[in-house]
Amino acid sequence: MDPYEKGLLKRVPCSKKTNILSTLVAIMDTEVERRGLRLIPSYTRVLLANEIHELIITDEKEAGPGKEVNSIGYLGFIELKKGGVIAVGDRVSLEGKVIGEIAGFDETHMPNHQNIIIKSERKVTGTGLNAQPGNRIVIG
Repeated sequence: MDPYEKGLLKRVPCSKKTNILSTLVAIMDTEVERRGLRLIPSYTRVLLANEIHELIITDEKEAGPGKEVNSIGYLGFIELKKGGVIAVGDRVSLEGKVIGEIAGFDETHMPNHQNIIIKSERKVTGTGLNAQPGNRIVIG
């Protein structure tokens, strides 16, 4: 039984955790208006060092676990330098500048990679953020 699907957990269960450290390995420059990402009900995911995952930005204010997200900008792919637990509400920074917070996770491409959705004031792509391969992304 998944406690998130059963509605037993309504918030992030972690009280303290370390940051996720990563670098961008690919920058994206595409926006989509009707993507139809279905965020899973879970508030957390475990990410391992050396894994590669995709970062996607949305400006949808209601984006969160169990919701559908349509308006997106693709930021890019990150390689994790240090693994850990990622949680809804975690701040995401690019080279020290906060770009948004974790809204949830989409498993469309699993087990290849996790789609990690970032809620931001504005939808933007990696190119729009002037992101570069090798830039540091910190989540936490």
